[in-house]
Amino acid sequence: MNSSPTILNVEDTYENRELVRRILESEAYRVIDAANALEGIKKAVELKPDLILMDINLPDLDGFTAVTRIRSYAHLRSVPIIALTARNVSDDRDRAKAIGCDAYLNKPID
Repeated sequence: MNSSPTILNVEDTYENRELVRRILESEAYRVIDAANALEGIKKAVELKPDLILMDINLPDLDGFTAVTRIRSYAHLRSVPIIALTARNVSDDRDRAKAIGCDAYLNKPID
């Protein structure tokens, strides 16, 4: 049984997934990757991670839609979700909060 907190990282860019993985695993987190929104939703439902990092620009569904779907599952309503994006759209932060994200970070992350 793994006692490390599990973080689901929903990100379509391989290099970004690997960067996040290296940072978080060095701090003893367990990282599960999803390369698109639908895979992220499926893994969230199956695994109930301790935290979800959600890219906003994904190839199949945008991250906002994915978060809305994730929040529709009762067992996932309390899982913290952090929206991550390289977009520079002024209302994204408010939109992310309105749909249930707990925080919003711009890329690149440091």
